Amino acid sequence: MKIGLLFGSFNPLHIGHLIIANSMIDLAGMDEVWLVVTPLNPFKKNSDLLAEDERLKMVKIAIKDNPKLKANDIEFSLPKPNYTIDTLMYLQAQHPDIKFFLVMGEDNLVKFDQWKDYDKIFENFEVLVYPRPYTPNTQLKIHPRVHIFNCPLLDISSTYIRENIKYGKSIKYLVPEAVEEYIRKHLRK
Repeated sequence: MKIGLLFGSFNPLHIGHLIIANSMIDLAGMDEVWLVVTPLNPFKKNSDLLAEDERLKMVKIAIKDNPKLKANDIEFSLPKPNYTIDTLMYLQAQHPDIKFFLVMGEDNLVKFDQWKDYDKIFENFEVLVYPRPYTPNTQLKIHPRVHIFNCPLLDISSTYIRENIKYGKSIKYLVPEAVEEYIRKHLRK
């Protein structure tokens, strides 16, 4: 079985995440894509992060009708901050029969050499990359373990969505309808 792992804070999950995950199933031939909710990204500030259980709920409601997408909370029980290599190695040890692939945006590939044990990730896993607009070029794009896919270029960010929520602007069509409803009912102050 081939599983793509899309890590993210998903603060909140938006349609770009879903398009990427679904594209990797079609274009990269993944059997499933797991959306791994990261409680604490070592590269991000924690100040405006929703509680991890709230972010996991939004992922679950957004993907409930797609059996090839799975919400995963494995990092909730691993030491913090969460480092991708540690999670990848843990999952591989727990599921030796599954071939895992790391799914990431081209913007993350640019700084991939700053990740903990990035060379160990390359030794053990293939990296599936989706394009991001306005991303500087990197030599890592030609690494033999990196595969770039022609996915739609989306310039949607969770930061933009949070700003819209903060200022009472619409988030319609930026997030799945069920996520918009969840935010309206449970998270808007």
